Amino acid sequence: MTNSDEPKILTEQDCLIALMVSITIADGNVRTAELVKIQSAVNNLPIFGTYDIGRLNLVSQIVFDLFENEDGLDALFGLVRHILSERLHETAYALCCDVAAADGMIFETELRLLEEMRYELNIDRLHAAAIERGARARHMTI
Repeated sequence: MTNSDEPKILTEQDCLIALMVSITIADGNVRTAELVKIQSAVNNLPIFGTYDIGRLNLVSQIVFDLFENEDGLDALFGLVRHILSERLHETAYALCCDVAAADGMIFETELRLLEEMRYELNIDRLHAAAIERGARARHMTI
């Protein structure tokens, strides 16, 4: 059985959601605005057009379980690198930036996790800056 024939526990869409959930719980405080942002993304973005919304709770629980372990973040990134195609790495980062910015505050733990995501997903620094600026512009308040 080759890698492509192996059954996958998570789908690429699940990986996108798992990364968004990880940003939400990064600072230890799950905020409603961040959860609403995830729900909105799943309900409205074309990448989630075929997603089974019933998997959202399962994926969230997987992330919570992983984060209970000391090496949980490494395990999450290992899953993501194995399952998520490289062409979706910037998409994943953009979704996570939107979730982090959703409540109008980006905490130090979220910044550190975004930095780790840039590294793990091999996001070019210039591309990351553009993605971050877009998220900041979309979430400005008056």
